[in-house]
Amino acid sequence: MLTLPAFIVAIALLIAIHEYGHYRMAVACGVKVLRFSIGFGKPLLHWQAHPDTTEFVLSIFPVGGYVKMLDEREGPVEPAQRHMAFNNQTLPRRAAIVVAGPTANLLLAVFLYAVVNWMGVVVPEAILSPPPASSLANQAGLTGGERVLRMGIPGSEMASVASFEEVRWLLTQGALGGDDVSLVVAKPDHSEHEVLLALSTLDTTQVDAELFNRIGIVAPLTRPTIGELQPDGAAAQAGLREGDEVQSVDDQPMQDGQQLRQFIRSSVAKGQVQPQRWTVLRGGQLLTLSVTPKVVTDNGVEVGRIGAFVGSRPAMTTVTYGPVKGIWRGVTQTWDISAMTLKMMGKMLVGQASLKNISGPLTIADFAGKSAGMGVIQYLTFLALVSVSLGVLNLLPLPVLDGGHLMYYLWEGVTGKPVSERWMEHLQQGGIALLMVMMFIALFNDITRLLG
Repeated sequence: MLTLPAFIVAIALLIAIHEYGHYRMAVACGVKVLRFSIGFGKPLLHWQAHPDTTEFVLSIFPVGGYVKMLDEREGPVEPAQRHMAFNNQTLPRRAAIVVAGPTANLLLAVFLYAVVNWMGVVVPEAILSPPPASSLANQAGLTGGERVLRMGIPGSEMASVASFEEVRWLLTQGALGGDDVSLVVAKPDHSEHEVLLALSTLDTTQVDAELFNRIGIVAPLTRPTIGELQPDGAAAQAGLREGDEVQSVDDQPMQDGQQLRQFIRSSVAKGQVQPQRWTVLRGGQLLTLSVTPKVVTDNGVEVGRIGAFVGSRPAMTTVTYGPVKGIWRGVTQTWDISAMTLKMMGKMLVGQASLKNISGPLTIADFAGKSAGMGVIQYLTFLALVSVSLGVLNLLPLPVLDGGHLMYYLWEGVTGKPVSERWMEHLQQGGIALLMVMMFIALFNDITRLLG
């Protein structure tokens, strides 16, 4: 129910901020703005103080927007107003007006991240679950239960870690950059150790769950308890109850909910599952039960399921920052995400990353609804992430985007003359074609994810 309203609010807000950046800079540079529109198509609402001022419009399709400025290239301009036409402004002023839109999106992201940092976020503690066999974490000697204290690229300063999300984020940055990452961890006995994850050996063409499986840091540590059961599920039929804590399965100790879930999923062999001997702790007593997971097909793969929620909630912590540190962290978060976005785009351009990483409107709408349903903090974080993406995307040197206009101005600054109208027309057509291809790929990926 929240998906469509949350998506419309997000897109309308981010576009309004983007266009407002163009509008305010144009006014500051002395350019007359004829219309400020949120959306395209037939106007639904409009307001204008008097005929010689800016007309503010809300149009029927709120998935875009524009700022129409006085410009001799688009129509006749009275001699008395020629100094207010966009095309008659100096090169620095025109560039400033163009770059103000993406800058507004990036500043909005800084503000939203700062608000989230001030309000505080309840996140899982940086305690690691047992890593999958043969993963990098397993090879480095991690066994599960370690608390990550600090992380960093070897040779650089270690950064303190406050949550599991920070661990995942720093690993993502390291993987995309092809850099190994060092972790200083405290083991359950409180002794500290430093381990090296050789991320430079990984294939990072696609950043997904499988990448983190290969790294070996998939989820925070959770107790291997049984939650809500389905009446006709394998767990209920075997006599398991909500609250049971699984100690072992077929004499293999279970330390974590993720470990138990993976064991259940991988228990299928040639379409069949053998009965398993589960030892559970219930009311202070150890019980032994025979559990036979059912075979189901998940994305074309046969896996085991017991019809119960497996794993408790991880240990949580509230991370908050003061006024100044919250803003500074907002700046660094925006910078890091912008840099990672550009790095990923560069990898896709040279074929080092999969085009499946491109997301379109359906995925954005889905995340909008999910984040709104989870609460204000999650929705603000989602808005900040999309605002960064919108700002960075518009700075790409494509002729139809703000970055394309900045390329025109760079050419004009170097050669002393503007790009010819003939070349401008060809570049615009090429830019539109490339943008349409990107939109098709994004929509195809969205549909594939939804159907998968």
